[in-house]
Amino acid sequence: MRSIVTVPAALFLSAGLALSALAKDRPVTEQERAKLVEAVKAAGCTGGEMEFDDDKATAHPAGKFDVDDAMCGNQKHDLVFDTDFKMLSKKAD
Repeated sequence: MRSIVTVPAALFLSAGLALSALAKDRPVTEQERAKLVEAVKAAGCTGGEMEFDDDKATAHPAGKFDVDDAMCGNQKHDLVFDTDFKMLSKKAD
């Protein structure tokens, strides 16, 4: 009976660890935040939740910065910047 409970618990734990290993978002540093604020401003927007996405995808092998819910005029947008703080995309929410 003990092995019936242990196996699903072990699978659940290993699945949780695998998912956390895939999620590589981290808060931006103060230096990155200052540069992102300028990049967001240059895009005609303000504010938003900032994080660095280190997923190493083929399109962005060095990672990318995500700014969610930035205000651009009267509408919220999700912005994506590369590691040189150049805008990659701007999508209305």
